[in-house]
Amino acid sequence: MLRIYLASPYGFAESTKGFLRELKTSLENAGHQVNDPWKLGEELLVNFDELGDSSSEEKKFRMLKEINHKIGMTNHKAIDNSEVVVAALDGPDVDSGTASEIGYAFARNMTIFGYRGDLRCTGENRAAVVNLQVQYWIEESGGHIVNNIDSLLSSLNHLPARKPKTKMGKTP
Repeated sequence: MLRIYLASPYGFAESTKGFLRELKTSLENAGHQVNDPWKLGEELLVNFDELGDSSSEEKKFRMLKEINHKIGMTNHKAIDNSEVVVAALDGPDVDSGTASEIGYAFARNMTIFGYRGDLRCTGENRAAVVNLQVQYWIEESGGHIVNNIDSLLSSLNHLPARKPKTKMGKTP
């Protein structure tokens, strides 16, 4: 069993929330514990709706800033409490929040797997499935990009033990 942080923009749109549930359920059914930032931040997201029209703009701004910070901190802790990151890479470009989570996970010496079911090409050239820097972090972490859930589950089940890395990412 792995503790997995599921980085994705799928919670933003009703059209992708169903796939988020399917992906999470597949990971859990395979025996993994999933840290889903959309679930972890649910209470905080409700606070956006509670701002209402009665608050002054200054008060709304302060409250939004506080909520944003709490969501970021919750995600930070969830990544720290995970062993592996599974990052959704669908769309015309990798979501900026997902890209930042990938970079942070790489700096924490975590293995990262990218899921891209999207058929569009979005990299800088034929050899880049997505943004070349994002792809670099994923591959240098010991992970890779897959295009279906079965391949993702297989990759997670065959995850080799990680060697410790120095600060520059090189194995000693």
